[in-house]
Amino acid sequence: MTDVAAAAPFPASLSPSRAGDFTTCPLLFRFRSIDRLPEEPSAAAVRGTLVHRALEWLFDLPSQERTPDAGLRLLDDAVEELGRTSPAELDALRPEPGAVPDVAAGHFIDAYFAMEDPQRLEPHAREVAVHADVEPGLHLRGFVDRVDRSPDGLIRIVDYKTGRAPSEAYAGKAMFQMRFYGLTWWRMTGEVPRLLQLMYLGSRSLLRYEPETRELESTERRVLALRDAISRAADSGEFTPSPSKLCDWCSHRALCPAWGGTPPPLPDRADWPTAMSSRRTDGSDVEEPPA
Repeated sequence: MTDVAAAAPFPASLSPSRAGDFTTCPLLFRFRSIDRLPEEPSAAAVRGTLVHRALEWLFDLPSQERTPDAGLRLLDDAVEELGRTSPAELDALRPEPGAVPDVAAGHFIDAYFAMEDPQRLEPHAREVAVHADVEPGLHLRGFVDRVDRSPDGLIRIVDYKTGRAPSEAYAGKAMFQMRFYGLTWWRMTGEVPRLLQLMYLGSRSLLRYEPETRELESTERRVLALRDAISRAADSGEFTPSPSKLCDWCSHRALCPAWGGTPPPLPDRADWPTAMSSRRTDGSDVEEPPA
């Protein structure tokens, strides 16, 4: 490592996905953010991508046409689009090579309509990129599924999840992602969101939180402390694994010392990316496994 590279702040930007990776397992953060190791898209992640796309398109329709049948048709359209733009991802849904993809995602569309009436909504924004500087050298970034603005100007940030609602042990991690979005929105616009809402389509349940300024300030301090922890790991070159039951879903377990593997050599720091992406390399939102 060169002295010049070592002196550069790392990371220069942070997303909730990458922050969550480091909190879950520093070695996972390294594999995804520094080594940029490829990961095969899982069937669950691809279904999540398709459902998100269909729900995004749903609000392009006139309000009276936003029906469950329309949602299912849009899901079919999303499958066709993915087949054109990223056929390798669609392969994750094929029970065997050449077989028809087993989408099996219509129940998520049914769940959405059981939880919310889209005919009564006109989102302020969908799939919106949020970004803000919280201090010199650290840029927060992310993608919000939907932003709603009430007639009196109050903001609701909404995120869709195709998994089931987490147990109490994982609820805090899920809400940290939403507080991260809330913090970024506040620093970007000057508005404190009135409500942060997670919609768990897999269990037809909601997780809601009404943030206050002091709580977003606390989230900011936590994000800065997390960045400092990442910087210390970067300076030492030590990204230690944190074994847990989540290892069962990790694409890189064969390379993990906790499971008898050997990580690849750490790339030269001059080659590290400084901007932490907001999405996985396959473009999908990664759902937590059921807790």
